[in-house]
Amino acid sequence: MRRQRSSGGPERDAQFHDFVAARRGPMLYTARLLTAGDAHLAEDLVQTALTKLYISWAAFRRADNPDGYVRRTLVNALMDERKRAGRFGRPIADVPERAAGAEPDGDDPELSRALRALPPRMRAAVVFRFVHELDVAQTAEALGCSEGTVKSQTARALEKLRATLDVPHFQQQGAGR
Repeated sequence: MRRQRSSGGPERDAQFHDFVAARRGPMLYTARLLTAGDAHLAEDLVQTALTKLYISWAAFRRADNPDGYVRRTLVNALMDERKRAGRFGRPIADVPERAAGAEPDGDDPELSRALRALPPRMRAAVVFRFVHELDVAQTAEALGCSEGTVKSQTARALEKLRATLDVPHFQQQGAGR
C-alpha cells in the first residue's frame, strides 16, 4: 500500500489561512481590474488562484517573489477562464442594470467599459503597469512574456483606451513633460 505524502498538516493550513486573511482583499481588487469590474468572475478568479496556491503552497513559500507568484496565478486563472468561456460560452445573461454596490468604491463606469473592451492580456498589462506600478520586467514576469511584448501590449492598450475614452492625443504627449 502506497503512503500518501503529507500535506504539511496544521502548520501549512495555519500559514495558508493567515495568507488568505491578509491577501484576499488585494487579490480581489486586482481580479476586479483584470476582469474590468466583473465582480462574479473576479471572485471566481480569486477562488481558483487560492486553490492553486494551496495545492502548490510549498513552491509558493520558496518563491523569490511571492507577489509576482500571486499575480502570475491570477493571470493564469484569467487566461484559463477565457479559454473555457471560448469553448463553452458563459452561461450568464448580460444584465442591463447593475445591482447597488456592484462597482467598488471609486470605480469609474466609463473606465470599466473601456477596460472591458481590451483583450485580457492588454488589460492585465495596463493594470500591472499603471495601477500596481510594476516596471516592465515585473509585468513581463507576471504575464509570462517578454519585456518587448509588455511594451507593445501597453502601447496598443493605451491607444485603444484613449480612443474609447475620447482622450485627445496631445494630452498624452503633454503629460510626460
